[in-house]
Amino acid sequence: METIKNKSEKVYQHLSPEEREEIACLLEKGLKKKEIAKKLNRSPSTISREIQRNSTEIRNCRYRGHRAQMRSDERKSLSHKKFRLKDSRVKRYVRQKLKAGLSPEQIAGRIGKDLPGCKTNYESIYLFVYHDCPELTEFLVWGRRKRRKRAIKAGKRVVKIPNRVMIDKRPKYINERKSLGHWEADTVVSRQSKSSLVVIRERKLQIMYIRKVPRKSAKHMRQAVINILKKIPKRLVRSITFDNGLENAEHERIAKALGLKTYFCNPYHSWEKGGVENGIGLIRRFLPKKTDFSLIAHSTIRKIQYALNNRPRKSLKFWTPMERLKIALSH
Repeated sequence: METIKNKSEKVYQHLSPEEREEIACLLEKGLKKKEIAKKLNRSPSTISREIQRNSTEIRNCRYRGHRAQMRSDERKSLSHKKFRLKDSRVKRYVRQKLKAGLSPEQIAGRIGKDLPGCKTNYESIYLFVYHDCPELTEFLVWGRRKRRKRAIKAGKRVVKIPNRVMIDKRPKYINERKSLGHWEADTVVSRQSKSSLVVIRERKLQIMYIRKVPRKSAKHMRQAVINILKKIPKRLVRSITFDNGLENAEHERIAKALGLKTYFCNPYHSWEKGGVENGIGLIRRFLPKKTDFSLIAHSTIRKIQYALNNRPRKSLKFWTPMERLKIALSH
């Protein structure tokens, strides 16, 4: 500890482990606090506070030097700990929205609308969850006890599909999400049954549709995509991007039925249709892996679809996809 050069000023030093052991011994001998203070050349108030703070909570139990040192060290450690989200209103809001299924990023973006004058950021929310309230980790998307980086896994064998137009030839304005009507499609499978989900998502509005099909096949993929998109105005159906799965082999029949263009991601580049991949990750919150899709009712699928389309999105300035779709349809 640093000492003060001016001898007229007092230098405060914490009690050492040796001093605490001596206090315990002197208390055993029946000495009073003032007598102990005199022997240790300490203030009587210092000895009094020490015995009061670091004695056990159980009554009639003697002061122990090593236990007192442990309590002192623990209190010192906690005094340097930084607590996130000090505002009680923000804490309550974060807890409520996490339990409602929103992500930390969505909560941070929405809090200013729901609680004017309050603000935070998603990193502070993550730190609050992982360091201050680990019991809330179960409400995060993946529910992990520790944060970890996303791993990149090798893809499966590429299935060749005739007459594919690769995503490299897709117009740049589609990549930039500047126009409406450009969709991405994928499937969600389960090892528990042959039933699967067909998921399509619009790139700009981020509106998403989910349909359960009996099996993952080109026929059922074609039927599901056509049945969904034929109910949407043609000006909002201009292109669709697939991966290289065999279930997309009938893409030409889909293009002819809907009057749109089809594109395909490069092999092992699922991130090139990141919108629908993100949507599938959200679906997994409701229907985790090993879920038997054959036991899931169509009404349940519709409820999941409704919930996801009414979630605020950062890319939409925290409006919901359903709100943006209504605006697009009104023009």
